[in-house]
Amino acid sequence: MVRFKTSLGVISIVPEVLTALVGDAATSCFGVKGMAMRSVTDGLVHLLKPEAMGKGVHIAYGEDYILIDLHIIVDQGVNIPALCRSIISEVKYKITEATGIEVKSVDVFVDSINLD
Repeated sequence: MVRFKTSLGVISIVPEVLTALVGDAATSCFGVKGMAMRSVTDGLVHLLKPEAMGKGVHIAYGEDYILIDLHIIVDQGVNIPALCRSIISEVKYKITEATGIEVKSVDVFVDSINLD
């Protein structure tokens, strides 16, 4: 559970809420096919269904900040650096807007390119 102290009291947020917010922000960016997860058994990258987006998001947090790692699959032909900048900006904005918590860093890992 993520807990943050404010002048009015303590805010507790379940990690699944944060991963859902982050996954939604990332997949709303043009060029993102979806969230990714590398299989432990075969080492292959798998596209996650929308209800399992949280598996492609890893969040670490301190007393007043959040560190986020995203694993994504992108569409063919997109400008990857521009897409990653867009994702970072969108994730930071949505998390800060929804929770008031500072996002210290967002690291985006492009695990695969969709060739369809």
